[in-house]
Amino acid sequence: MTTWTIERLGRKGDGVAVRGDERALAALTLPGEVIEGTPEDGRIAAPRIVTPSDQRVRPICTHFRACGGCSLMHASDGFTTAWKRQVVETALAAQGIQAPAPLVHVSPLKSRRRAVLSGKRTKKGALVGFHARASEVIVDLAECHVMRPQITAALPLLRRITVAGASRQAELTFTVIHGPAGLDVAVRGGKPMDPDLLQTMAALAREGDLARLDWDGQTITRRPAQLPMGRAQVVPPPGAFLQATAEGEAALLSAVRATVGDATRVLDLFAGCGTFTLPLAETARVHAVEGLAAPLQALDSAWRQTPGLNRVTTQVRDIARRPLLPDELAEFDAIVIDPPRNGAEAQMRQIATARVPVVAQVACDPVNFAKDLRILVDAGYRLDRLWVVDQFRFSPHVEMVAALTLC
Repeated sequence: MTTWTIERLGRKGDGVAVRGDERALAALTLPGEVIEGTPEDGRIAAPRIVTPSDQRVRPICTHFRACGGCSLMHASDGFTTAWKRQVVETALAAQGIQAPAPLVHVSPLKSRRRAVLSGKRTKKGALVGFHARASEVIVDLAECHVMRPQITAALPLLRRITVAGASRQAELTFTVIHGPAGLDVAVRGGKPMDPDLLQTMAALAREGDLARLDWDGQTITRRPAQLPMGRAQVVPPPGAFLQATAEGEAALLSAVRATVGDATRVLDLFAGCGTFTLPLAETARVHAVEGLAAPLQALDSAWRQTPGLNRVTTQVRDIARRPLLPDELAEFDAIVIDPPRNGAEAQMRQIATARVPVVAQVACDPVNFAKDLRILVDAGYRLDRLWVVDQFRFSPHVEMVAALTLC
């Protein structure tokens, strides 16, 4: 068996194994470890640890080696936090940007309020859980140290829904959100709705005390599945994107508020349901732009029902294809931008030209975050503060907020 040394972790959390001039990826390893294994297609699928790192710990979940939901549970919390900070700093350094020491927030265990699970019928019942690593196999969960306990406790109900509503070969997707009203469950990929299935699902929703059960766009049972965003209460569309943990959302919002400061006219780009828009409306007028109509409708409804907020206006617009232009940006004194993983190069170039005084740049991909940030730095913006937010425990995912001021 060939011996390798783990040089570092790659961006996705796999170890980069080195032997002479050879390189290979090795899952579930840590820097400095000596391993044995034979690579196939550049990957050592089942490395044997010969010399473990002093940062290696015993995983707390029985599903860890099989489940693809977590990939860093074998590392100490201190190592993971330092590594995520380093990933962000390395991405910035690759763009020639020297960053101030980031402030780091880590969400606690069992705090994930939104999870996307898979369900599939079997001869004996159903499987519900996350996929195994690099596989279509579903790991049937008995425990989870990431999700809120209320979601874990609903797994038996989700299995019953799968048995009743999935065809033999199909795989269901459950987007499950836990909020003050209870569980909000959106199911995709199920059988076509008919009267018998409707009756069955309504009974299961009542039995599970679900705030809302949505079946491929048809809401079966409903009570207001509200979530707080500042003083407002938002009923998001079924399966809506939300920040994964309430603690992570609070950390991101705190960073955005610190950046925006006393601005009175704020533009929120990629606004979603109002994570930043509605809290910022407590002190400023906000214009929210989002590519999907449904989240903006939820945002607008929440604003109209919340007394004491400043004016909020909304606009449905595909920012990636039609970025706001400098003359549209000129009326604002601060911009909040939270694009998808591939960044917002086109919009950043327009912001750089418009020279809006303050920008709060939120992102979830360090490399594209750094590329977008480089555009603003080249236009004369100064990176004043940097926050790193880890609300995806035991995974390589990380989020960032940059506070930028025009010099």
